[in-house]
Amino acid sequence: MAQRLPEWLTIRIPRPDTIKEVEGMMRSKNLHTVCESARCPNLAECWSKKTATFMILGNTCTRSCGFCAIKVGRGEEIDAFEPLNVALTAKKMGMKHVVVTSVARDDLADEGAGQFAATILQLRKHLPHTIVEVLTPDFKGKEECVRTVCVARPDIYNHNIETVERLHTIVRPQAKYARTLGLLRLVREIDPSIHTKSGIMLGLGETKDEVVRTLEDLRDAGVAAVTIGQYLRPTMRHLPVVEYVHPDVFKEYEKIGDAMGFAFVASGPFVRSSYNAIAFSEKIMADRIRLAEAALA
Repeated sequence: MAQRLPEWLTIRIPRPDTIKEVEGMMRSKNLHTVCESARCPNLAECWSKKTATFMILGNTCTRSCGFCAIKVGRGEEIDAFEPLNVALTAKKMGMKHVVVTSVARDDLADEGAGQFAATILQLRKHLPHTIVEVLTPDFKGKEECVRTVCVARPDIYNHNIETVERLHTIVRPQAKYARTLGLLRLVREIDPSIHTKSGIMLGLGETKDEVVRTLEDLRDAGVAAVTIGQYLRPTMRHLPVVEYVHPDVFKEYEKIGDAMGFAFVASGPFVRSSYNAIAFSEKIMADRIRLAEAALA
């Protein structure tokens, strides 16, 4: 029997007019968002503010993670116009901070890194002052793929560790804890000016000591920003929720992260890796945000 959600996991749904407008923009350009595909609980809130996380390289993932609602199967054909369409849609939406993620594409020789680079370049062309954040798969740890994305110069490079080391074989069996840390270190080695970011979900059976250890590992890898949120089971086919973590515990992890020296920590039940992503930029790149606002005015 499904667990009853605690009272702190209730959401007020905003008016649907702006949500339909954003949906129309995405469909008109044949674009996908992780908001829809991953069944994000914050979709209504974010879309009502005309912000969304673009998901490139199709809507079908070649990996099968125990927590993720994105459909699994053979990779789709690459859309050559997708990078331009992402940039034009982001400009139409007036976005000061754009987040671009993707499904895993283990079927491609470059793991999809080239499409990330092309999208960054189009965003730079059409929105020169807007902050660009990428949230990539691990590219199987291939240095050349990470370098391809870094050379295109995103402002923020996000790659989620998702869970503690002990639970990796269950939660993300086709990924590796050490590989994620290695990728984040590699980004800093390639270009120290790129801010790195990662995220972890709670409620999968991890202990406090394991969470703290994961935060320490991320900090040791040079990660600047970290997000901590509650895992919510998308369907009965996915991993069950072991615990609904109380908001006070999230606040405690935020204080722990701050004490470790992270430049930014977002911790709460509804926090997701790209939820309110602009808050990090507003803290560390305020001048760029002001330039973007002026350019979009």
